[in-house]
Amino acid sequence: MSYLSMFKSESQQRQWEEDEIRQAVISEVIDEVNHLFDRQILDNPDETERNQIRNTIYRQLRESFRRREITPPQLVEKDLSEQLMHRLLGLGFLDSLLPPIRTDISEITIYSSGLVQVMEKGSVRWKTIPLTPDPDEIERVLDRLLSSQNKTLNETNPSVNARLPRTIHNPGGGRIKALHNSIAPPGRNPSVNIRLYEQKPVLPEWILQKRMVSCEQMDTLKRAIQLGKRLLITGGTRTGKTTLLSALCNFLPNNWRIVKIEDPEEIWIGRNTVQTIEARPATIGTELQPYTLANGVDDAMRMSPDYLVIGEVRDGHAALALFRAMMTGHSGACTFHADNPQEAIVRLANVMGTDAGVRETEANRMIEHAIDLIVQINIVDEVNKPQQSSCNQNIQTQTRCLC
Repeated sequence: MSYLSMFKSESQQRQWEEDEIRQAVISEVIDEVNHLFDRQILDNPDETERNQIRNTIYRQLRESFRRREITPPQLVEKDLSEQLMHRLLGLGFLDSLLPPIRTDISEITIYSSGLVQVMEKGSVRWKTIPLTPDPDEIERVLDRLLSSQNKTLNETNPSVNARLPRTIHNPGGGRIKALHNSIAPPGRNPSVNIRLYEQKPVLPEWILQKRMVSCEQMDTLKRAIQLGKRLLITGGTRTGKTTLLSALCNFLPNNWRIVKIEDPEEIWIGRNTVQTIEARPATIGTELQPYTLANGVDDAMRMSPDYLVIGEVRDGHAALALFRAMMTGHSGACTFHADNPQEAIVRLANVMGTDAGVRETEANRMIEHAIDLIVQINIVDEVNKPQQSSCNQNIQTQTRCLC
């Protein structure tokens, strides 16, 4: 064996021993803190309790190292103490990607291989970051997020939708999609995607600053909203459909009662006269029944709204309920995934036929009578650009093609 090989082997051995000691110390401190503090306190500590926990972590760290006759540098102790605070009181590795530490991220994805990528605000491209959380920590963070919502991720229930809770530093919250290792090869850890919402209500001025619309387009949309016109906002993934809808809601008259139906809640309208209804799935192993977007629309019609806001129509039952509402005098707006207005009409007719048994000609007729304006958003050179088109023109074109 060469001297260099021997040196590498010894270095690797020392590194392994250091990692083993580090993990043992971390486990001891976590066990001791969990023993000293109730779970309720750890889940929601006030400032005094947070300081007590911080001091306990620091004290237990020093004692654990002392028992092993190790005196680590103060920088190492401080780093470990902060890591443990995040693990015990926060969201571990996720805290470094969330406000207030990072405010420039719109989306986070964790591959089942352990790779972590982020999408920064204003971009539509993923960026790999030098962060590799271990599988146990990913599962622990997920469990912390899901357990508070009475949800679990396992082989019986391998796909979960959940919320990223709103906090003082992240008032917008976010949405979570998680897939269990068993359906996400290579299965090192669950596959997780987190979409972060805006930190405050989206204002029209912000949309103009981002050059998503021109002043002329915004004036047209403003007049349409103020007149209670029925809008369908369409676009591809991450084009800003929900963001634009959030901004346009600022133009609704202040005295109007707005009922918002979402799955999950995303749109943040900065006024008091907003009632939110949130859909939920059935819970496996319980008698809890699902509450769908269609249920929400039907209930909203009995709540005397001045304007309905539906975050995104994803199935034919929701589309049918919404268009029925809009055809009976209810004004509103919603979003739908499509790359152009013609495709939106075809896809809406298809999902209404597949899910709700509505014939194509009837679906087209419903859309024609229920929608006043389609707003299409496309990504051009990584800048989101809306286009407007008359819904009636699109419907007539589609109807001629179909007949």
